[in-house]
Amino acid sequence: MEPARPQRLSVSDAQIIVRRFRFVAGFAALILAVGTVFYHYQEQWRWIDSLYFSVVSLLTVGYGDLTPQTDLGKLFTVFYLIAGVGVLAALANNIIKGAVARRRLNKSDR
Repeated sequence: MEPARPQRLSVSDAQIIVRRFRFVAGFAALILAVGTVFYHYQEQWRWIDSLYFSVVSLLTVGYGDLTPQTDLGKLFTVFYLIAGVGVLAALANNIIKGAVARRRLNKSDR
């Protein structure tokens, strides 16, 4: 039995992957912005602390140096993490696919 050969990526497939990557990256940035704004106003944190907490939480590091103190902040965090971790996982997947697609597009331009 012959091992499966990897499929060649067509230029149109590569362009779709690049567009998808840009969409997911934009959505991830939007998720980070929403979290940053929410924590700034709801928890009364500085902007940098709000961004820091959003990034550390979504990357599942969770140092614990900042934690939401309000009930609304805690409830928001539950749903924010469920949605955000999935978006960042999709972003990581698309980063890899995007790198492959860009490489393919660069080779086709030559």
